[in-house]
Amino acid sequence: MQNESVSISFHELMVDLSTLLDIFPLHEFNLNEDVREMVLLIRKQCWEKKAFVDPTDKNLRFQVSKLLDQIKNEIVPDHSKLKQIFQKLGLKNSKSCEEEIESLEDEVQNQQVYEKSTAEIIGLIGLVRYAKCVLFGASTPRSESSSSTSTSRFDSSTDTIAFPVDFRCPISLDLMRDPVVVATGQTYDRSSINHWIDSGHNTCPKTGQVLAHTNLISNRALKNLIALWCRDQKIPFEVTETNYRVNGSTPNKAAFEATKMTALFLVNKLSASPSTESANGLVYELRLLAKTDSENRACIAEAGTISALVRYLMSNDPNLQINAVTTILNLSLLESNKKRIMETNGVIDGITEVLRSGATWEAKENAAATIFIVSGVPEYRKKLGKKARVVKGLMELAKDGPGKKDALLAILNFAVEREAVGRLIEGGAVDMAIGLASEFPEEAMAIIAAVAKRGGVAAVVASFQSVRIIGGILRDGPEAARESAVAGLVSVCRRGGPEVVAELASMAGIERSMWELMATGTLRARRKSASLMRIIRRWAAGLENQSTVHC
Repeated sequence: MQNESVSISFHELMVDLSTLLDIFPLHEFNLNEDVREMVLLIRKQCWEKKAFVDPTDKNLRFQVSKLLDQIKNEIVPDHSKLKQIFQKLGLKNSKSCEEEIESLEDEVQNQQVYEKSTAEIIGLIGLVRYAKCVLFGASTPRSESSSSTSTSRFDSSTDTIAFPVDFRCPISLDLMRDPVVVATGQTYDRSSINHWIDSGHNTCPKTGQVLAHTNLISNRALKNLIALWCRDQKIPFEVTETNYRVNGSTPNKAAFEATKMTALFLVNKLSASPSTESANGLVYELRLLAKTDSENRACIAEAGTISALVRYLMSNDPNLQINAVTTILNLSLLESNKKRIMETNGVIDGITEVLRSGATWEAKENAAATIFIVSGVPEYRKKLGKKARVVKGLMELAKDGPGKKDALLAILNFAVEREAVGRLIEGGAVDMAIGLASEFPEEAMAIIAAVAKRGGVAAVVASFQSVRIIGGILRDGPEAARESAVAGLVSVCRRGGPEVVAELASMAGIERSMWELMATGTLRARRKSASLMRIIRRWAAGLENQSTVHC
């Protein structure tokens, strides 16, 4: 596609070289005859007046451009013509197409091309993806080990890399590219939290607190750490996915329509009830498509993908089940798709079954991550929180699964709904959170604070050594966990009775911890610490008064 521009650039270089050779004082150098002849030959070659483009290449470029124009106009390319062109391009099988896609994506990610060329390349990526499926069939899925667990819930171009937990956005669970801090002190990726706020939410996704304001402060220190880590891992930092927009403007029409055609082709193939092996390849291809871009997630869902995947959520084949639930997970990132997931018959029941009895831990974790994402919408959170099997499945995964964080985040979502708190308590959420406090202090303390605030104080007090464990986090835990711990202790001490306050007050260093939070914590942390300090001092004053009366 760029042969003409490359030819022109090369010709300009030759013209510059010719000028240099024209003024080069050849006679002043003692050169042998062979060298002199070589210089004169090069000078002659550089005098070529026109840039040359092979007519065959020029014609092939015209045919590819015509294909892209057809796709832009929503015209499905002729199969035989498509095959003929790809044969000429040297793309004769699925592997060569995949290699070409990777090469084109590298060009875009490494920003080696201008805006106009970028638009062409993005369109070509969509075309090659479509042709690969139509001409050579779906990709061969990677093998999933039944004992393996994925460190990344969402597919990305680097899904074989284990991202450090602190580098992941709590909303998308993907690597943060532009980390920002919200009013509660939590850090999110800018695009994820902006989408959360723009969707009408006024709470912190992780803690459930109401945001005092929606200002976002760049976390430059964390961003620099992520950038350094990405450089060491040879991961492009500025771009996480193939972006079908050019400079953030309108979506690339050719790429968008090509993705729509690809999704329709794959869904139609699935409707023909293929063999398990064939279905696995088709679903895996949909999984790859669903990781690309929000516009593409929309057209993939519009093609009927979600309803087509329901039957495969309960597949006896572990690989097919993982690919099906992960595709739905990727699609759930788009706000409008959450509604489709909730309203499409059998989807939530299928995801719940995977959560409860999935063939692998990875499938269960991806089901939990889907529940977490969808339950970010208050209306759906209320509906899902009423489903005992959903809550029970999350509890089982949090207690026994190797990847507990997805389940904890989903449980935290439900813990902000008073109607769901009773069901969480019955399922043992308090004991579970207390037990995981050392491993996941932020999530565990946020759950405790949310449950205690909404009528679960008795359950918190009844949990073995809960006050001492929460107090220990307040004293020695990470900053965000300390804030949730002090919020939880305020609720527990206000309603739990003097024995609870006495137990907390007896802990060494607890008052110093409250002073520290009042001096350096967020507005909420300072307010809660001051409240807890007043509760303890009133209790102490009461003891002093009792002592005076006895005297």
